[in-house]
Amino acid sequence: MNIKEAKQEIVNTLHAYLKKDEEGNYTYPLVHQRPLFLIGAPGIGKTAIMEQVAKEENIGLVSYTMTHHTRQSAVGLPKIVSRVYGGVTMDVTEYTMSEIIAAVYAQMETTGKKEGILFLDEINCVSETLAPAMLQFLQNKTFGGHKVPEGWLIVAAGNPSGYNKSVREFDIVTLDRVRKMEIQPDLDVWMEYAWKQGIHGAVLSYLNIHKESFYYIKNSREEKSFVTARGWEDLSRILKSYEDLGIQVTEDLIWQFLQEKEIGRDFASYYQIYRKYGTDYGIPQILDGSLSQQIEEEKLAMARNGSAEDRLTVTGLFLQDLNERLICVDTGKQRLSLLYDKLCILKNSINQGNSIKHTSSVKPDENGISQIDGWLGQHIKEQKKSLAVRKKAGLLSMEEALPERQAIECMERYDLDLRKLHITGREEQFEKIKVFFQEEQLRTERLCTHTGQALIRAFAFMEKAFGDGAEMMLFVTRLTGNPRASAFIAEHGCAPYFKYSDKLLPGKRQEQLQQACRQALESR
Repeated sequence: MNIKEAKQEIVNTLHAYLKKDEEGNYTYPLVHQRPLFLIGAPGIGKTAIMEQVAKEENIGLVSYTMTHHTRQSAVGLPKIVSRVYGGVTMDVTEYTMSEIIAAVYAQMETTGKKEGILFLDEINCVSETLAPAMLQFLQNKTFGGHKVPEGWLIVAAGNPSGYNKSVREFDIVTLDRVRKMEIQPDLDVWMEYAWKQGIHGAVLSYLNIHKESFYYIKNSREEKSFVTARGWEDLSRILKSYEDLGIQVTEDLIWQFLQEKEIGRDFASYYQIYRKYGTDYGIPQILDGSLSQQIEEEKLAMARNGSAEDRLTVTGLFLQDLNERLICVDTGKQRLSLLYDKLCILKNSINQGNSIKHTSSVKPDENGISQIDGWLGQHIKEQKKSLAVRKKAGLLSMEEALPERQAIECMERYDLDLRKLHITGREEQFEKIKVFFQEEQLRTERLCTHTGQALIRAFAFMEKAFGDGAEMMLFVTRLTGNPRASAFIAEHGCAPYFKYSDKLLPGKRQEQLQQACRQALESR
């Protein structure tokens, strides 16, 4: 199976194991809850899907790489305690709580989430002294004398023996107590993830052309060379950082992530071409409709007369620019939704009343602007505190925190504008805030409109330059596999998309898009 299918199986298993009856008791007997055992080549995305499942299912996640552990840290340390047996006091050995089990309880305490995933990576590469304890854990779900808490799914992962000399083969007794899932690399599945993560356009465009370079491993006595999904993602991040800082990207840098000389060299050459074409074609200007007809005709001629690789590179540039615009749309919509929720809380404080006086005291600051004591400022302070607490507890990623922070910044602007206008009454303040919010809605709607127009202009350029050839098929296929694009098209429509998807995509791909569109609409 591929990594997407494995992720869905983990979700299905969670739902089955965590199902409760009307009295709140788990209905799936613990003794029959087999741990999942994912086996696949390194860097394929096993750890990444654990994070995704935990986030999407709103459960806890504790991850451990077992090669970093000794028997003592996994099982616990022995201690002598006194016990009475048959009226006689005797000294016996017990074990302190395992560091791993303790981490599960700490996660529950920190996040308040009583259910989750305990993920143990590289489980088949543990030391000789730890191996018996790991086998016991998979069979009995205990470390030492301590069980994994109810409501926690055990997922283990490992690499096949061809990739690691330390791999230990599980015996039949152990394999009969786990659910073994063999994972294979799949570029199309990874592309869906890559669009969502905003992977660098040069990486996506290159892999559209050179699919065979997505995953490569040679592990022999003479040579160890490899390229993995993890390597491409990490390379994407360093490329973006170097570009932001104005640091030159070298072939040596790329080899540090793509540890196969030919692929690294080939991508390094392609990256320079991609950067040059990004300037030469002026993709943002084409999508904005800001080029004169003459200049656009020149760009069309360049694209039409380019080599096959040049034409696919131009397609990749369009996809990257559109994805960046779709990310802005997503963030804007999230910010608007969060802002609405926060303002509803604010409105309720007016209706219900609270400890803050209704008549605000007003005093000028050093710039002569009236400052309203209490109300809105206090609400902003509480929202900032809540955001900080959730970030510290690991409940928000950087991407999730961004629209939250932007919504709070909007309220800070509202607060400043109210003080500049010397509006002090709560009801009057909130009426003005409603006007501010409506302006925010209009900005978001304009952003959606401009993005829809950019999508149509991209289709128009592609059609004039390439017709319905391989470039258009790639363009439509990648839009179909991009969750943001699917959601946007489902909500706002795009006639050229449906024209070419009906014409070019196999029935299965079209069904996938239609399903994605339905899911996007249902989630709104």
